[in-house]
Amino acid sequence: MDLLNTLVDKGLRRELPTREEALAVLATSDDDVLDVVAAAGKVRRHWFGRRVKLNYLVNLKSGLCPEDCSYCSQRLGSRTGILKYTWLKPDEASKAAAAGLAGGAKRVCLVASGRGPTDRDVDRVSETIKAIKDQNEGVEVCACLGLLSDGQAERLREAGADAYNHNLNTSEATYGDITTTHTYADRVDTVSKAHAAGLSACSGLIAGMGESDEDLVDVVFSLRALDPDSVPVNFLIPVEGTPLAKEWNLTPQRCLRILAMVRFVCPDVEVRIAGGREVHLRTQQPLALHLANSIFLGDYLTTEGQAGKADLEMIADAGFEVEGAGEVTLPEHRAAAGGGCGSHAEAGCGSSAEAGCGSGCGSHEGGSVCGTAAAAVPAAEPRTDLVTVRRRGAGTDLAPNA
Repeated sequence: MDLLNTLVDKGLRRELPTREEALAVLATSDDDVLDVVAAAGKVRRHWFGRRVKLNYLVNLKSGLCPEDCSYCSQRLGSRTGILKYTWLKPDEASKAAAAGLAGGAKRVCLVASGRGPTDRDVDRVSETIKAIKDQNEGVEVCACLGLLSDGQAERLREAGADAYNHNLNTSEATYGDITTTHTYADRVDTVSKAHAAGLSACSGLIAGMGESDEDLVDVVFSLRALDPDSVPVNFLIPVEGTPLAKEWNLTPQRCLRILAMVRFVCPDVEVRIAGGREVHLRTQQPLALHLANSIFLGDYLTTEGQAGKADLEMIADAGFEVEGAGEVTLPEHRAAAGGGCGSHAEAGCGSSAEAGCGSGCGSHEGGSVCGTAAAAVPAAEPRTDLVTVRRRGAGTDLAPNA
């Protein structure tokens, strides 16, 4: 297929595809999906080999959010039955992080719901970062706290944070369909603040909210322009009690095409499969490792994920290897520019698997209406049996899944 050969060549040169080429990837048929995976896999292996980076989420504060993000189980007035608790103490958060690190994670993503942190919240998180780093040499820490005010990114950096996550989620044209309590421009501003402070910027999207192919391409091109080190790709988890609980628009093949398009547009960044992989990719998760070089280990913010042991077995069975703590994630040219994710203090992030309302972290678990669904995308069968509210780990007395 000439299209795929062209995209591979461009990916190896870090050349931006055209919008038409990106849209053509999403328009390929299910019959061609293995060809698409094989082509994008060449780009992934060129820049990242067969390494898979593991990340672990710690939900510092669950629910209680004043924002109205339609995809989010922690949104204003949520009746989703999720865990709700205020800030974990630094030692509690450090204990939760230790479980993920023991399971093979090299990055801890600290997430808190809310519009954005107060200065006191930044102090709390700074204490938590210190506690985690004091007890775990070489660990990377990413914060995901919502919209940042002036000076807060610098304070997080000084406290030892390596990265900051804040997702764009969808195209600028349809953002107003997701939330009314903050704007797309607010999110862009926060990613820019993280960049300017010397933090490794992480920003991604949520697919499956009813968006068109054009919306997906728009947001991925916008992300490329912002130049984050990490792009988490979330697949909507339709949690009962959210406005998008009935939105089941994704098939495993559709998810693979989306990941391939992201890899072609952002060839040399850390592409992370974030929330919803177990729900929508299901048995095709190993194929997705040929496209993305990063995943979350264990549970997400408010829903349960695949067993940590199963994650590790999947990686090994697919012929990949877990990235070591001493390895730098990003290619040399990006690491040299200050975004090296691996052994030093600036690494690409991608946090959460249910973007906390205002915080919109690496991944999410709710949903929101945005745009008009592409006519070629068939409705998928709802798999509500695969959506389970988290009842273990942070905020409970039960052992975490890691």
